Amino acid sequence: MIKQIIVISGKGGTGKTVITGAFSALARNKVMADCDVDAADLHLLLNPVVKMRQEFRSGQTAVIDQNICDQCGKCISICRFDAIGKDFVIDPISCEGCAFCSYVCPTGAITMNENVSGEWFISETRFGPLVHAKLGIAEENSGKLVALVRNEAKKLAEEKKCDWVIIDGAPGIGCPVIAALSGVDCALVVTEPTLSGLHDADRVIGVARHFGVSAKILINKYDLNLDMTKEIEKYCKKNDIEVIGKIVFDKSVVEAMVEGKTIMEYENGIVKDEIVAIWEKLQEKL
Repeated sequence: MIKQIIVISGKGGTGKTVITGAFSALARNKVMADCDVDAADLHLLLNPVVKMRQEFRSGQTAVIDQNICDQCGKCISICRFDAIGKDFVIDPISCEGCAFCSYVCPTGAITMNENVSGEWFISETRFGPLVHAKLGIAEENSGKLVALVRNEAKKLAEEKKCDWVIIDGAPGIGCPVIAALSGVDCALVVTEPTLSGLHDADRVIGVARHFGVSAKILINKYDLNLDMTKEIEKYCKKNDIEVIGKIVFDKSVVEAMVEGKTIMEYENGIVKDEIVAIWEKLQEKL
């Protein structure tokens, strides 16, 4: 049976992609998925070779056929987004795709065209297949694209009879996180020893629990603030959340990223040992 693990964080910059990359190197017989479609960066560590590329379509934009339009002005008067100019040309940036103008047009000159909002890919990496995507600038429906990436990754894992789907989730608690989180077997919440780190971890754990997903805490760079690390551990004990591991701050993590490597491919050190121990614990729990 395929097990799905998502690495998430309540805020950006906690190190979740570093952890996901390390798990990608450690796990055997798996598919990786980058569900941070707004700012995907797992590919920077995995250096994928794209094998399949598909357009992602979402949302609509109005288009006026000038050969049919009699310039009655009804569309201009009802558009609350001021997306229709006096020349009866739609501004695609202002248009929200509500389609109201197409309903009131007496000549049927306005049609709704589906937008190309981004792309999604199935790629091959040195650690196995990766499903990832890129949402266009200022485009909407990132949750829909995340769901597509999730579904394609699971489908690929089933085809290849894989044991794991390792997911790099988006930061925060918004729609992309919800789309990536629902239905997984375990959510690994990466936090850092700061007050904001604890606050944001608490929020994303609440989302995980809402969807019935087991959440575990990983405290990254815990030795930078030992007092705050203790506060996070107290919070976890009080709320019956397992601290599955702690990782020290080490400049080798940054050095590995600069070289485009996962920390597991870089020099031996305590960070590698700690991540191996965390991965082994996760396997036992699942």
